[in-house]
Formats: sequence, structure tokens, C-alpha cells
Amino acid sequence: MNNNRRKINKNKMIQYLILIVVAIFMIFPIFWIFSNSLKTLTGISKFPPEFLPSNPKFENYVEVLKNSNTLIYLRNTLILIIGNTVGTLISSSLVAYPLARMNFRGRNLIFAIILATMMVPTVTTIIPQFIIFRELGWLNSFLPLIVPSFFAYPYNVFLFRQFFLTIPKSLDESAMIDGCNRWQIFIKVLVPIAKPIFITVGVLSAIYWWNELFTPLIFIDSENLKPLTIGALSSFKVPGTTNMTAWNLQMAMAVIMAIPPMILYLVANKYLVEGIKTSGLKD
Repeated sequence: MNNNRRKINKNKMIQYLILIVVAIFMIFPIFWIFSNSLKTLTGISKFPPEFLPSNPKFENYVEVLKNSNTLIYLRNTLILIIGNTVGTLISSSLVAYPLARMNFRGRNLIFAIILATMMVPTVTTIIPQFIIFRELGWLNSFLPLIVPSFFAYPYNVFLFRQFFLTIPKSLDESAMIDGCNRWQIFIKVLVPIAKPIFITVGVLSAIYWWNELFTPLIFIDSENLKPLTIGALSSFKVPGTTNMTAWNLQMAMAVIMAIPPMILYLVANKYLVEGIKTSGLKD
């Protein structure tokens, strides 16, 4: 018995050591970015490197926040977040509703086609999209970035459908007996119950567009329309130069940009776990 306990304890110790090593590798890049954000430009290039600066420069954060364009980039990012989050919540839930709650011919085929589109890489569709938006005159505006969200994203449709399937259909039948139509059932019955999945999809959408770089880089060219990912993270130059990056300020901006998603995840963690867990309970 004692030998078995010792063996179990030894295995646990090995597991914990492995997890600690993996955690250090995962956390180290974040720590290194934070450390560099407190250094001078010469301090970043010092060899051997300092893990912690002897004289931290918190002024880097003040300088980043005082940049005249930072608020403009933040405004643009918030416009993209709000527009896309509202669009995807409305469109994805409306598409998922009949797929989960109504019986009609071809329902499963339609859902399978929607899921199949998830396997198409974004880069393969970006050129056709660019041509379409160019012909519409939408380039260098927020329209190419926001309007597609009102046509439902496949993964979000999947999450909504799976969650709606977990809600008893007897609620729909009771509401119909009380005189509700399909639209009223969706608004008055399903939406209040589906609060966790609405929050889950909303948080995922907000964080995605907070970090999104690729599509704004393709469709946005004007300095006044760039989001934080493009504008703020590429606008800090060494004074007196045009192409020399102030990496200490870049790192400070990166730390600042990492804070809102972390807070959002912590605040909505309960709903995120419930929403994603419940969405996988029923096929």
C-alpha cells in the first residue's frame, strides 16, 4: 500500500513539474514584453539582456497614452467591435433558430453546407471580396469589415444552434398555445434563456475584432480609419527618424492592448464556460 502511494505521489510530482515547465514557457513571452516596455530603447538592445530593468521607465506608458492618434485608433477599434458584435449576434442567432427549432426539408443539408464553409481558408476568399468591395466603392471604409457580420459566421451559427437544441421544445409548444408566433417565441422565450450563448459569442466576437489585423490591413488605407492593431502598434518611431521603430513604446502599447481582453475573459468566464459547454451537449 505504501509503495503504491509513493508511486502515485511520484507520478503527481512529475506531472506538476512538467506543468510548471510548460507554464513558464507560456508565460515568459508575456513577461518579456512587459519587461521591455519598461526599458529605454538602448536598454532593449543591451547584451546580455536584463530580465528586469534596474530603472523601470513607466513614462513609456504615459507617452503611449498621450499620443494624439491613439484615441482615434481606439475609436475605430470600438466601432469595429460594436458593429461586428451586434451584426453577428443578430444574424447568427436568426440563422440558427430555424435550424434548431423548426422541421423542414433540407434542414440538415443546409446546416452541413454552413459547416463546410468553415473549412475554406480566409485567404482564399480575400481576393474575390476585395474585387466585390472595390466595385461597390466600399474600400477604405468600415463597410467591408462590418457588413459581412450581418450575414452570419458559420462557427457562431453552430454555437447558437447547438445551444438552442438543448432547450426543451415544449416551451415553444406552450408559447404557441398562448398565441405566440415564431418571432415572438424567439424574442420572448429563447433569447432570455439563451443569455449564456449570446454573451459567449459576443465576447468571442469582441476579442476577435480587438485583435484583428489581417482584414483591416487589406481594406483600410486611411490613417484616420485604422484600428489599434494597425495604427498604434506601428506608429511609434524614434524621434527624428521616419523608419526606426521605438520598440519600448511598441511593447508598452502591446501590454495595454492585452489588458481589456484579459478583463473581459475574467468577467465573462462563467458565461463562456457555460455557453461553450452547453453548445456541445447535443448533436
